[in-house]
Amino acid sequence: MVPPSAARKTYIRWLINEKDGAPTFSMRLFEVEVGGSIAAHHHPWEHEIFVLEGEGKIRIGSKWYVISEGTFIYVPPNVEHEYVNTGDKALKFICVIPNRPSVERRGPLRC
Repeated sequence: MVPPSAARKTYIRWLINEKDGAPTFSMRLFEVEVGGSIAAHHHPWEHEIFVLEGEGKIRIGSKWYVISEGTFIYVPPNVEHEYVNTGDKALKFICVIPNRPSVERRGPLRC
């Protein structure tokens, strides 16, 4: 697993991607350690997320959602989002993304 940029105590493992012959979608496993987070960001592709373990919260646009094992959630393209582990063990989730942007790129994120 490798740490993504703009994240703290977070690791990504690419499970399936174009190198494996998947022409359309990639699947990743995220592990956010206790106290970890992924900072606010956006990009021109959607996410489909399924939580395997742990507890946390995700902000999509202006709304926060509580997530735990079994939660599934959709993050639209170009919508600012962030993740926080609020539990006492690692937050693990599968994240599926398209291999190409699904919409036009939006301007840079301003914090």
